Amino acid sequence: MKEIITGAEALMRALMNEGVDTIFGYPGGSIMPVFDAMYDHRHNFRQVLVRHEQGATHAAEGYARSSGRVGVCIVTSGPGATNTLTGISDAILDSTPIVVIAGQVASGVLGTDAFQEIDLVGVTQPISKWSYQIRRAEDIAWAVARAFYIARSGRPGPVVLDFTKNAQVSQVAYEPAELGKIRSYVPYPKPLPEAVKAAAELIGRAQRPYALVGQGVELGEAHEELKAFLEKGNIPAARTLLGLSALPSDYPLTMGMLGMHGNLSCNINTNQADVIIAIGMRFSDRVTGDLTTYAKQAKIIHLDIDRAEIDKCVKADIPVIGDCKETLPLITELMPEGSHKEWIESFADYDAIEQERVIDKALNPKEGPIKMGEVARCVSDATNNSAILVTDVGQNQMMACRYFKYTKPHSVLTSGGLGTMGYGLPAAVGASMAVPDRTVCVFMGDGGFQMNMQELGTIMEQRVPVKMILMNNNYLGNVRQWQEMFYNNRYSWTPMMNPDYNMIASAYGIPSRLVVKREELADAVREMIETPGAFLLHVAVEEEDNVMPMIPPGASICDMVLE
Repeated sequence: MKEIITGAEALMRALMNEGVDTIFGYPGGSIMPVFDAMYDHRHNFRQVLVRHEQGATHAAEGYARSSGRVGVCIVTSGPGATNTLTGISDAILDSTPIVVIAGQVASGVLGTDAFQEIDLVGVTQPISKWSYQIRRAEDIAWAVARAFYIARSGRPGPVVLDFTKNAQVSQVAYEPAELGKIRSYVPYPKPLPEAVKAAAELIGRAQRPYALVGQGVELGEAHEELKAFLEKGNIPAARTLLGLSALPSDYPLTMGMLGMHGNLSCNINTNQADVIIAIGMRFSDRVTGDLTTYAKQAKIIHLDIDRAEIDKCVKADIPVIGDCKETLPLITELMPEGSHKEWIESFADYDAIEQERVIDKALNPKEGPIKMGEVARCVSDATNNSAILVTDVGQNQMMACRYFKYTKPHSVLTSGGLGTMGYGLPAAVGASMAVPDRTVCVFMGDGGFQMNMQELGTIMEQRVPVKMILMNNNYLGNVRQWQEMFYNNRYSWTPMMNPDYNMIASAYGIPSRLVVKREELADAVREMIETPGAFLLHVAVEEEDNVMPMIPPGASICDMVLE
Protein backbone atom coordinates (compact mmCIF):
# COMPACT_ATOMS: atom_id res chain seq x y z
CA MET A 1 0.00 0.00 0.00
CA LYS A 2 1.38 3.42 -0.98
CA GLU A 3 2.15 5.87 1.80
CA ILE A 4 -0.23 8.84 2.06
CA ILE A 5 1.66 12.10 2.64
CA THR A 6 1.23 15.84 2.03
CA GLY A 7 2.29 17.48 -1.19
CA ALA A 8 4.99 19.36 0.71
CA GLU A 9 6.41 16.08 1.99
CA ALA A 10 6.11 14.62 -1.51
CA LEU A 11 8.33 17.45 -2.76
CA MET A 12 10.94 16.53 -0.15
CA ARG A 13 10.86 12.90 -1.25
CA ALA A 14 11.09 13.87 -4.93
CA LEU A 15 14.11 16.10 -4.28
CA MET A 16 15.80 13.28 -2.38
CA ASN A 17 15.07 10.99 -5.33
CA GLU A 18 17.00 13.43 -7.56
CA GLY A 19 20.02 13.35 -5.26
CA VAL A 20 19.64 16.91 -3.98
CA ASP A 21 21.83 17.60 -0.96
CA THR A 22 21.75 21.42 -0.70
CA ILE A 23 18.83 23.85 -0.92
CA PHE A 24 19.16 27.64 -0.99
CA GLY A 25 16.02 29.44 0.04
CA TYR A 26 13.95 32.03 1.84
CA PRO A 27 10.57 31.23 3.46
CA GLY A 28 7.26 33.05 3.17
CA GLY A 29 3.53 32.56 3.45
CA SER A 30 2.80 30.74 0.20
CA ILE A 31 5.64 28.26 0.61
CA MET A 32 5.39 27.74 4.36
CA PRO A 33 4.08 24.14 4.19
CA VAL A 34 7.22 23.19 2.23
CA PHE A 35 9.53 24.80 4.76
CA ASP A 36 7.60 23.08 7.54
CA ALA A 37 8.16 19.74 5.81
CA MET A 38 11.82 20.64 5.38
CA TYR A 39 12.12 20.87 9.16
CA ASP A 40 11.91 17.08 9.31
CA HIS A 41 14.62 16.72 6.64
CA ARG A 42 17.39 18.68 8.28
CA HIS A 43 19.58 15.55 8.09
CA ASN A 44 18.83 15.02 4.36
CA PHE A 45 19.51 18.50 2.98
CA ARG A 46 21.91 21.28 3.82
CA GLN A 47 19.36 24.06 4.22
CA VAL A 48 20.89 27.44 3.45
CA LEU A 49 18.96 30.55 4.48
CA VAL A 50 20.14 33.29 2.13
CA ARG A 51 19.45 36.97 2.77
CA HIS A 52 17.77 37.72 -0.56
CA GLU A 53 16.09 35.53 -3.17
CA GLN A 54 18.39 36.80 -5.92
CA GLY A 55 21.22 35.50 -3.75
CA ALA A 56 19.51 32.11 -3.66
CA THR A 57 19.48 31.80 -7.45
CA HIS A 58 23.10 32.91 -7.84
CA ALA A 59 24.17 30.54 -5.06
CA ALA A 60 22.36 27.73 -6.89
CA GLU A 61 24.20 28.77 -10.07
CA GLY A 62 27.56 28.70 -8.32
CA TYR A 63 26.74 25.29 -6.87
CA ALA A 64 25.78 23.98 -10.31
CA ARG A 65 28.65 25.39 -12.34
CA SER A 66 31.35 24.24 -9.94
CA SER A 67 29.96 20.74 -9.40
CA GLY A 68 28.08 19.83 -12.59
CA ARG A 69 24.98 19.05 -10.53
CA VAL A 70 21.63 20.85 -10.55
CA GLY A 71 21.36 23.78 -8.15
CA VAL A 72 18.11 24.19 -6.20
CA CYS A 73 16.43 27.15 -4.57
CA ILE A 74 13.01 27.47 -2.91
CA VAL A 75 11.24 30.79 -2.35
CA THR A 76 7.77 32.16 -1.70
CA SER A 77 5.31 33.77 -4.12
CA GLY A 78 5.02 37.38 -5.24
CA PRO A 79 8.19 39.37 -4.50
CA GLY A 80 10.02 36.22 -3.44
CA ALA A 81 9.41 34.74 -6.87
CA THR A 82 10.10 37.92 -8.83
CA ASN A 83 13.37 38.42 -6.96
CA THR A 84 14.64 35.24 -8.65
CA LEU A 85 14.14 36.56 -12.18
CA THR A 86 17.64 38.00 -12.52
CA GLY A 87 19.20 34.68 -11.52
CA ILE A 88 16.92 32.72 -13.86
CA SER A 89 17.84 35.08 -16.72
CA ASP A 90 21.52 34.70 -15.87
CA ALA A 91 21.19 30.92 -15.89
CA ILE A 92 19.46 30.72 -19.27
CA LEU A 93 22.10 32.88 -20.96
CA ASP A 94 24.99 30.98 -19.38
CA SER A 95 23.44 27.49 -19.72
CA THR A 96 23.39 26.79 -15.98
CA PRO A 97 21.16 23.98 -14.62
CA ILE A 98 19.08 25.22 -11.70
CA VAL A 99 15.57 24.43 -10.50
CA VAL A 100 13.66 27.28 -8.89
CA ILE A 101 10.63 26.25 -6.82
CA ALA A 102 8.31 29.08 -5.83
CA GLY A 103 5.19 29.10 -3.72
CA GLN A 104 1.93 30.24 -5.25
CA VAL A 105 -1.52 31.10 -3.95
CA ALA A 106 -4.13 28.33 -3.90
CA SER A 107 -5.59 27.23 -7.21
CA GLY A 108 -9.05 28.42 -6.20
CA VAL A 109 -7.98 32.07 -6.08
CA LEU A 110 -5.65 32.14 -9.08
CA GLY A 111 -6.45 35.14 -11.28
CA THR A 112 -8.05 37.17 -8.49
CA ASP A 113 -4.97 39.27 -7.68
CA ALA A 114 -4.75 37.55 -4.33
CA PHE A 115 -2.09 38.71 -1.87
CA GLN A 116 1.38 38.08 -3.37
CA GLU A 117 -0.04 36.46 -6.53
CA ILE A 118 1.97 36.85 -9.70
CA ASP A 119 1.75 34.89 -12.98
CA LEU A 120 5.17 33.31 -12.52
CA VAL A 121 4.78 30.84 -15.38
CA GLY A 122 3.90 33.66 -17.77
CA VAL A 123 6.78 35.78 -16.53
CA THR A 124 9.42 33.04 -16.67
CA GLN A 125 8.52 31.12 -19.84
CA PRO A 126 10.76 33.32 -22.03
CA ILE A 127 13.73 33.00 -19.67
CA SER A 128 13.65 29.31 -18.74
CA LYS A 129 13.89 25.91 -20.41
CA TRP A 130 10.57 24.92 -18.85
CA SER A 131 8.12 26.63 -16.52
CA TYR A 132 5.23 24.71 -14.99
CA GLN A 133 2.55 25.30 -12.38
CA ILE A 134 1.80 22.40 -10.01
CA ARG A 135 -1.89 22.58 -9.09
CA ARG A 136 -2.38 19.01 -7.81
CA ALA A 137 -0.36 17.01 -5.33
CA GLU A 138 -0.64 14.03 -7.71
CA ASP A 139 1.58 15.87 -10.23
CA ILE A 140 4.48 16.62 -7.87
CA ALA A 141 6.65 13.53 -8.46
CA TRP A 142 6.21 13.76 -12.25
CA ALA A 143 6.87 17.52 -12.35
CA VAL A 144 10.04 17.31 -10.25
CA ALA A 145 11.46 14.43 -12.27
CA ARG A 146 10.71 16.29 -15.50
CA ALA A 147 12.18 19.53 -14.13
CA PHE A 148 15.52 17.97 -13.22
CA TYR A 149 15.74 16.01 -16.45
CA ILE A 150 15.18 19.14 -18.54
CA ALA A 151 17.49 21.31 -16.42
CA ARG A 152 20.52 19.03 -16.67
CA SER A 153 20.13 17.38 -20.07
CA GLY A 154 21.34 18.62 -23.44
CA ARG A 155 22.17 22.30 -23.22
CA PRO A 156 21.55 22.88 -19.50
CA GLY A 157 19.42 25.69 -18.17
CA PRO A 158 16.94 26.88 -15.53
CA VAL A 159 13.55 25.32 -14.83
CA VAL A 160 10.80 26.93 -12.75
CA LEU A 161 8.12 25.13 -10.75
CA ASP A 162 5.24 27.29 -9.51
CA PHE A 163 3.80 25.36 -6.55
CA THR A 164 0.25 26.25 -5.50
CA LYS A 165 -0.49 26.17 -1.80
CA ASN A 166 -3.37 23.71 -2.09
CA ALA A 167 -1.03 21.23 -3.82
CA GLN A 168 1.39 21.61 -0.92
CA VAL A 169 -1.17 20.72 1.75
CA SER A 170 -3.23 18.12 -0.14
CA GLN A 171 -2.78 14.42 0.63
CA VAL A 172 -1.27 12.16 -2.01
CA ALA A 173 -0.27 8.53 -2.39
CA TYR A 174 3.36 9.21 -3.23
CA GLU A 175 5.35 7.11 -5.63
CA PRO A 176 8.77 8.20 -6.99
CA ALA A 177 8.88 9.10 -10.68
CA GLU A 178 11.69 8.23 -13.06
CA LEU A 179 12.09 9.98 -16.37
CA GLY A 180 14.38 8.88 -19.18
CA LYS A 181 12.96 10.79 -22.12
CA ILE A 182 10.36 13.32 -23.18
CA ARG A 183 8.55 13.01 -26.49
CA SER A 184 9.67 15.71 -28.97
CA TYR A 185 12.56 16.76 -26.69
CA VAL A 186 15.90 15.56 -28.09
CA PRO A 187 18.60 16.84 -25.73
CA TYR A 188 21.43 14.86 -27.35
CA PRO A 189 21.01 14.94 -31.16
CA LYS A 190 22.96 12.30 -33.03
CA PRO A 191 25.69 13.81 -35.21
CA LEU A 192 25.39 13.25 -38.92
CA PRO A 193 28.26 11.07 -40.25
CA GLU A 194 28.51 13.16 -43.42
CA ALA A 195 29.00 16.34 -41.34
CA VAL A 196 31.69 14.68 -39.24
CA LYS A 197 33.47 13.45 -42.36
CA ALA A 198 33.28 16.84 -44.05
CA ALA A 199 34.65 18.57 -40.95
CA ALA A 200 37.58 16.15 -40.67
CA GLU A 201 38.44 16.57 -44.35
CA LEU A 202 38.30 20.38 -44.19
CA ILE A 203 40.52 20.45 -41.11
CA GLY A 204 42.94 18.12 -42.85
CA ARG A 205 43.30 20.56 -45.76
CA ALA A 206 43.66 23.65 -43.57
CA GLN A 207 46.90 25.63 -43.46
CA ARG A 208 45.83 27.83 -40.54
CA PRO A 209 43.20 25.94 -38.50
CA TYR A 210 42.02 27.63 -35.30
CA ALA A 211 39.85 26.26 -32.49
CA LEU A 212 37.56 28.60 -30.55
CA VAL A 213 36.74 26.85 -27.28
CA GLY A 214 33.59 27.68 -25.31
CA GLN A 215 31.81 26.56 -22.18
CA GLY A 216 30.25 23.66 -24.03
CA VAL A 217 33.47 21.73 -23.44
CA GLU A 218 33.08 22.23 -19.69
CA LEU A 219 29.37 21.40 -19.71
CA GLY A 220 30.00 18.27 -21.76
CA GLU A 221 33.03 17.20 -19.68
CA ALA A 222 34.93 16.95 -22.96
CA HIS A 223 38.28 18.22 -21.67
CA GLU A 224 40.32 15.16 -22.64
CA GLU A 225 38.53 14.80 -25.96
CA LEU A 226 39.42 18.41 -26.74
CA LYS A 227 43.09 17.86 -25.96
CA ALA A 228 43.22 14.76 -28.15
CA PHE A 229 41.67 16.72 -31.01
CA LEU A 230 44.03 19.67 -30.69
CA GLU A 231 47.13 17.51 -30.31
CA LYS A 232 46.44 15.29 -33.29
CA GLY A 233 45.81 18.28 -35.52
CA ASN A 234 48.42 20.50 -33.84
CA ILE A 235 45.74 23.18 -33.75
CA PRO A 236 46.07 26.38 -31.70
CA ALA A 237 43.09 27.20 -29.51
CA ALA A 238 41.65 30.29 -27.89
CA ARG A 239 39.02 30.26 -25.16
CA THR A 240 35.93 32.34 -24.53
CA LEU A 241 35.32 33.96 -21.15
CA LEU A 242 33.15 31.06 -19.96
CA GLY A 243 35.46 28.48 -21.52
CA LEU A 244 38.66 29.67 -19.87
CA SER A 245 39.23 26.63 -17.67
CA ALA A 246 38.34 24.14 -20.42
CA LEU A 247 42.12 24.01 -20.90
CA PRO A 248 44.88 24.66 -18.35
CA SER A 249 46.46 28.09 -18.68
CA ASP A 250 49.87 26.56 -19.44
CA TYR A 251 48.60 24.07 -22.02
CA PRO A 252 50.94 24.41 -25.03
CA LEU A 253 48.21 24.84 -27.64
CA THR A 254 46.14 27.43 -25.80
CA MET A 255 46.86 30.94 -27.04
CA GLY A 256 44.73 32.90 -24.57
CA MET A 257 41.32 34.54 -24.32
CA LEU A 258 38.99 35.77 -27.04
CA GLY A 259 36.77 38.80 -26.90
CA MET A 260 36.48 42.49 -26.11
CA HIS A 261 39.16 42.34 -23.42
CA GLY A 262 40.86 39.18 -24.65
CA ASN A 263 44.38 38.73 -25.96
CA LEU A 264 45.59 40.61 -29.00
CA SER A 265 46.91 37.53 -30.82
CA CYS A 266 43.72 35.55 -30.29
CA ASN A 267 41.54 38.24 -31.80
CA ILE A 268 43.83 39.29 -34.66
CA ASN A 269 44.43 35.71 -35.79
CA THR A 270 40.71 35.01 -35.91
CA ASN A 271 40.83 37.10 -39.07
CA GLN A 272 43.91 35.24 -40.33
CA ALA A 273 42.75 31.63 -39.92
CA ASP A 274 41.55 29.72 -42.97
CA VAL A 275 39.43 27.23 -40.99
CA ILE A 276 37.77 28.04 -37.66
CA ILE A 277 36.47 25.20 -35.49
CA ALA A 278 34.00 26.69 -32.98
CA ILE A 279 33.48 24.21 -30.15
CA GLY A 280 30.60 24.76 -27.73
CA MET A 281 30.53 28.53 -28.16
CA ARG A 282 27.83 30.81 -29.51
CA PHE A 283 29.68 33.63 -31.31
CA SER A 284 28.64 36.25 -28.77
CA ASP A 285 28.90 39.87 -29.89
CA ARG A 286 31.60 40.32 -27.24
CA VAL A 287 33.66 37.73 -29.15
CA THR A 288 32.91 38.74 -32.73
CA GLY A 289 32.83 42.52 -32.62
CA ASP A 290 31.56 43.87 -35.94
CA LEU A 291 30.05 40.86 -37.71
CA THR A 292 30.54 42.43 -41.14
CA THR A 293 34.31 42.13 -40.70
CA TYR A 294 34.45 38.92 -38.64
CA ALA A 295 36.43 35.96 -40.07
CA LYS A 296 35.29 36.55 -43.65
CA GLN A 297 38.33 34.67 -44.96
CA ALA A 298 37.65 31.49 -42.99
CA LYS A 299 35.53 28.41 -43.46
CA ILE A 300 33.51 27.85 -40.28
CA ILE A 301 32.96 24.47 -38.61
CA HIS A 302 30.52 24.87 -35.72
CA LEU A 303 30.17 22.11 -33.10
CA ASP A 304 27.19 22.69 -30.82
CA ILE A 305 24.59 20.64 -28.99
CA ASP A 306 21.91 23.28 -29.60
CA ARG A 307 20.91 23.57 -33.26
CA ALA A 308 19.39 26.99 -32.48
CA GLU A 309 22.93 28.37 -32.23
CA ILE A 310 23.85 27.27 -35.74
CA ASP A 311 23.83 30.24 -38.17
CA LYS A 312 22.36 32.50 -35.49
CA CYS A 313 25.26 34.96 -35.57
CA VAL A 314 27.89 33.49 -37.88
CA LYS A 315 27.06 31.31 -40.90
CA ALA A 316 28.50 27.81 -40.52
CA ASP A 317 29.94 26.10 -43.58
CA ILE A 318 29.82 22.75 -41.78
CA PRO A 319 27.53 22.46 -38.74
CA VAL A 320 28.20 19.43 -36.52
CA ILE A 321 25.27 19.15 -34.16
CA GLY A 322 25.71 17.01 -31.06
CA ASP A 323 27.46 16.75 -27.71
CA CYS A 324 31.11 17.71 -28.25
CA LYS A 325 32.15 14.84 -25.99
CA GLU A 326 30.82 12.63 -28.80
CA THR A 327 31.53 14.73 -31.88
CA LEU A 328 35.15 15.65 -31.10
CA PRO A 329 36.39 12.03 -30.99
CA LEU A 330 34.52 11.24 -34.21
CA ILE A 331 36.28 14.09 -36.01
CA THR A 332 39.63 13.32 -34.39
CA GLU A 333 39.51 9.72 -35.59
CA LEU A 334 38.94 10.73 -39.22
CA MET A 335 41.24 13.72 -39.56
CA PRO A 336 44.94 13.38 -40.39
CA GLU A 337 47.75 14.44 -38.09
CA GLY A 338 48.67 18.07 -38.62
CA SER A 339 51.72 20.27 -38.39
CA HIS A 340 51.21 24.02 -38.23
CA LYS A 341 54.43 25.29 -36.69
CA GLU A 342 54.63 28.64 -38.49
CA TRP A 343 50.95 29.35 -37.90
CA ILE A 344 51.28 28.70 -34.16
CA GLU A 345 54.45 30.80 -33.98
CA SER A 346 52.61 33.75 -35.55
CA PHE A 347 50.74 34.28 -32.27
CA ALA A 348 54.02 35.07 -30.50
CA ASP A 349 54.61 38.31 -32.41
CA TYR A 350 51.32 39.77 -31.21
CA ASP A 351 51.88 38.36 -27.71
CA ALA A 352 55.18 40.26 -27.49
CA ILE A 353 53.41 43.52 -28.35
CA GLU A 354 50.72 42.93 -25.74
CA GLN A 355 53.29 41.89 -23.15
CA GLU A 356 55.20 45.13 -23.52
CA ARG A 357 52.34 47.58 -23.92
CA VAL A 358 49.72 46.03 -21.62
CA ILE A 359 50.69 43.07 -19.46
CA ASP A 360 53.97 44.36 -18.02
CA LYS A 361 52.22 47.57 -17.00
CA ALA A 362 49.38 45.63 -15.37
CA LEU A 363 51.52 43.10 -13.50
CA ASN A 364 54.81 44.88 -12.85
CA PRO A 365 54.19 48.59 -12.38
CA LYS A 366 57.26 50.50 -11.29
CA GLU A 367 55.38 52.92 -9.05
CA GLY A 368 51.99 54.40 -8.28
CA PRO A 369 48.82 52.82 -6.88
CA ILE A 370 48.19 49.07 -6.84
CA LYS A 371 46.91 47.69 -10.15
CA MET A 372 43.98 45.29 -10.37
CA GLY A 373 45.99 42.90 -12.54
CA GLU A 374 48.75 42.45 -10.00
CA VAL A 375 46.18 41.67 -7.30
CA ALA A 376 44.63 38.92 -9.44
CA ARG A 377 47.98 37.37 -10.31
CA CYS A 378 49.20 37.54 -6.69
CA VAL A 379 46.13 35.65 -5.45
CA SER A 380 46.42 33.09 -8.25
CA ASP A 381 50.09 32.47 -7.44
CA ALA A 382 49.27 32.07 -3.74
CA THR A 383 46.79 29.27 -4.55
CA ASN A 384 49.20 27.48 -6.91
CA ASN A 385 46.75 28.40 -9.69
CA SER A 386 44.39 25.69 -8.43
CA ALA A 387 41.58 27.75 -6.91
CA ILE A 388 38.09 28.33 -8.27
CA LEU A 389 37.85 31.89 -9.54
CA VAL A 390 34.47 33.56 -9.03
CA THR A 391 34.01 37.11 -10.22
CA ASP A 392 31.45 39.81 -10.05
CA VAL A 393 30.95 41.94 -13.17
CA GLY A 394 32.97 44.87 -14.43
CA GLN A 395 36.65 45.73 -14.43
CA ASN A 396 37.25 43.27 -11.57
CA GLN A 397 35.81 40.52 -13.78
CA MET A 398 37.96 41.25 -16.81
CA MET A 399 41.16 41.79 -14.84
CA ALA A 400 40.67 38.65 -12.78
CA CYS A 401 39.84 36.50 -15.80
CA ARG A 402 42.81 37.88 -17.73
CA TYR A 403 45.42 37.39 -15.02
CA PHE A 404 44.20 34.47 -12.91
CA LYS A 405 45.56 31.11 -14.04
CA TYR A 406 43.84 27.73 -14.17
CA THR A 407 45.01 24.15 -13.77
CA LYS A 408 41.70 22.36 -13.21
CA PRO A 409 38.36 22.24 -15.06
CA HIS A 410 35.33 24.13 -13.75
CA SER A 411 37.54 26.84 -12.29
CA VAL A 412 35.87 30.00 -13.66
CA LEU A 413 32.45 31.16 -12.49
CA THR A 414 31.41 34.50 -13.92
CA SER A 415 28.27 36.07 -15.34
CA GLY A 416 28.88 36.09 -19.09
CA GLY A 417 25.69 36.58 -21.07
CA LEU A 418 23.73 38.78 -18.66
CA GLY A 419 26.65 40.57 -16.99
CA THR A 420 24.97 40.53 -13.58
CA MET A 421 26.49 42.80 -10.96
CA GLY A 422 25.93 41.15 -7.58
CA TYR A 423 26.52 37.66 -8.99
CA GLY A 424 29.92 37.09 -7.40
CA LEU A 425 29.36 36.83 -3.66
CA PRO A 426 26.36 34.44 -3.62
CA ALA A 427 27.81 32.37 -6.49
CA ALA A 428 30.98 31.92 -4.43
CA VAL A 429 28.86 30.71 -1.51
CA GLY A 430 27.26 28.06 -3.73
CA ALA A 431 30.59 26.99 -5.21
CA SER A 432 32.23 26.63 -1.81
CA MET A 433 29.38 24.45 -0.59
CA ALA A 434 29.42 22.30 -3.70
CA VAL A 435 33.18 21.60 -3.73
CA PRO A 436 34.43 22.18 -0.18
CA ASP A 437 37.80 20.62 -0.97
CA ARG A 438 38.73 23.55 -3.26
CA THR A 439 39.68 27.12 -2.38
CA VAL A 440 37.13 29.59 -3.72
CA CYS A 441 38.32 33.14 -4.44
CA VAL A 442 35.76 35.76 -5.41
CA PHE A 443 36.86 39.08 -6.94
CA MET A 444 34.50 42.02 -6.63
CA GLY A 445 34.41 45.73 -7.27
CA ASP A 446 32.96 48.15 -4.78
CA GLY A 447 29.82 48.52 -6.91
CA GLY A 448 29.00 44.86 -7.40
CA PHE A 449 29.89 43.93 -3.83
CA GLN A 450 27.24 46.28 -2.48
CA MET A 451 24.53 44.81 -4.71
CA ASN A 452 24.39 41.55 -2.74
CA MET A 453 26.54 42.40 0.26
CA GLN A 454 23.80 41.09 2.54
CA GLU A 455 24.99 37.55 1.74
CA LEU A 456 27.81 38.14 4.23
CA GLY A 457 25.10 37.03 6.64
CA THR A 458 24.83 33.69 4.84
CA ILE A 459 28.61 33.31 4.95
CA MET A 460 28.58 34.07 8.67
CA GLU A 461 25.75 31.67 9.52
CA GLN A 462 26.92 28.81 7.31
CA ARG A 463 30.63 29.38 8.02
CA VAL A 464 31.45 29.35 4.33
CA PRO A 465 35.24 29.65 3.82
CA VAL A 466 35.07 32.05 0.88
CA LYS A 467 38.12 34.20 0.20
CA MET A 468 36.77 37.62 -0.85
CA ILE A 469 38.96 40.07 -2.74
CA LEU A 470 37.44 43.53 -2.96
CA MET A 471 39.24 45.73 -5.49
CA ASN A 472 38.05 49.16 -4.48
CA ASN A 473 38.60 52.05 -6.90
CA ASN A 474 35.76 54.26 -5.61
CA TYR A 475 34.06 54.13 -9.01
CA LEU A 476 31.69 52.04 -11.02
CA GLY A 477 34.88 51.24 -12.87
CA ASN A 478 33.73 49.69 -16.12
CA VAL A 479 31.20 52.44 -16.80
CA ARG A 480 33.80 55.04 -15.82
CA GLN A 481 36.23 53.54 -18.36
CA TRP A 482 33.66 53.88 -21.13
CA GLN A 483 32.91 57.44 -19.99
CA GLU A 484 36.62 58.23 -20.23
CA MET A 485 37.08 56.63 -23.63
CA PHE A 486 33.81 57.48 -25.40
CA TYR A 487 32.08 60.25 -23.40
CA ASN A 488 34.84 62.86 -22.96
CA ASN A 489 35.58 62.04 -19.30
CA ARG A 490 32.06 62.99 -18.23
CA TYR A 491 31.88 60.82 -15.11
CA SER A 492 28.13 60.89 -14.67
CA TRP A 493 26.95 58.90 -11.63
CA THR A 494 30.05 56.69 -11.49
CA PRO A 495 32.11 58.09 -8.55
CA MET A 496 31.13 56.22 -5.37
CA MET A 497 31.18 57.21 -1.73
CA ASN A 498 31.94 53.94 0.01
CA PRO A 499 31.38 52.62 3.53
CA ASP A 500 34.04 51.14 5.79
CA TYR A 501 34.05 47.63 4.32
CA ASN A 502 36.37 46.24 6.98
CA MET A 503 34.03 47.45 9.69
CA ILE A 504 31.14 45.76 7.87
CA ALA A 505 33.09 42.50 7.69
CA SER A 506 33.85 42.78 11.39
CA ALA A 507 30.13 43.16 12.12
CA TYR A 508 29.62 39.73 10.54
CA GLY A 509 32.55 38.22 12.44
CA ILE A 510 34.63 37.92 9.26
CA PRO A 511 38.35 38.75 9.51
CA SER A 512 39.64 41.31 7.03
CA ARG A 513 42.61 43.39 6.04
CA LEU A 514 42.95 46.66 4.16
CA VAL A 515 45.87 46.97 1.74
CA VAL A 516 46.93 50.38 0.45
CA LYS A 517 50.65 49.88 -0.25
CA ARG A 518 52.06 47.50 -2.85
CA GLU A 519 54.68 46.13 -0.48
CA GLU A 520 51.89 44.87 1.82
CA LEU A 521 50.01 42.94 -0.86
CA ALA A 522 51.83 39.60 -0.91
CA ASP A 523 51.77 39.29 2.88
CA ALA A 524 48.08 40.18 3.02
CA VAL A 525 47.22 37.59 0.36
CA ARG A 526 49.19 34.99 2.27
CA GLU A 527 47.28 35.89 5.45
CA MET A 528 43.97 35.53 3.60
CA ILE A 529 44.82 32.10 2.22
CA GLU A 530 46.19 30.81 5.52
CA THR A 531 43.32 32.11 7.67
CA PRO A 532 40.72 29.37 8.27
CA GLY A 533 37.25 30.26 7.05
CA ALA A 534 36.07 33.39 5.29
CA PHE A 535 38.28 36.43 4.80
CA LEU A 536 37.83 39.85 3.18
CA LEU A 537 40.91 41.28 1.50
CA HIS A 538 40.13 44.93 0.81
CA VAL A 539 42.60 46.39 -1.69
CA ALA A 540 42.67 50.07 -2.61
CA VAL A 541 43.49 49.95 -6.33
CA GLU A 542 44.23 52.67 -8.84
CA GLU A 543 41.07 54.71 -9.28
CA GLU A 544 41.34 55.28 -13.03
CA ASP A 545 42.98 52.03 -14.09
CA ASN A 546 41.58 50.72 -17.39
CA VAL A 547 41.17 47.19 -18.71
CA MET A 548 43.23 46.82 -21.85
CA PRO A 549 43.37 45.69 -24.62
CA MET A 550 39.86 46.60 -25.67
CA ILE A 551 37.76 46.25 -28.81
CA PRO A 552 35.64 49.42 -28.91
CA PRO A 553 31.90 48.73 -29.15
CA GLY A 554 30.90 48.00 -32.73
CA ALA A 555 34.49 47.84 -33.97
CA SER A 556 36.29 45.01 -35.71
CA ILE A 557 38.22 42.49 -33.65
CA CYS A 558 41.33 43.72 -35.48
CA ASP A 559 40.90 47.25 -34.11
CA MET A 560 41.95 46.55 -30.52
CA VAL A 561 43.02 49.54 -28.45
CA LEU A 562 46.14 48.75 -26.43
CA GLU A 563 46.43 51.83 -24.23
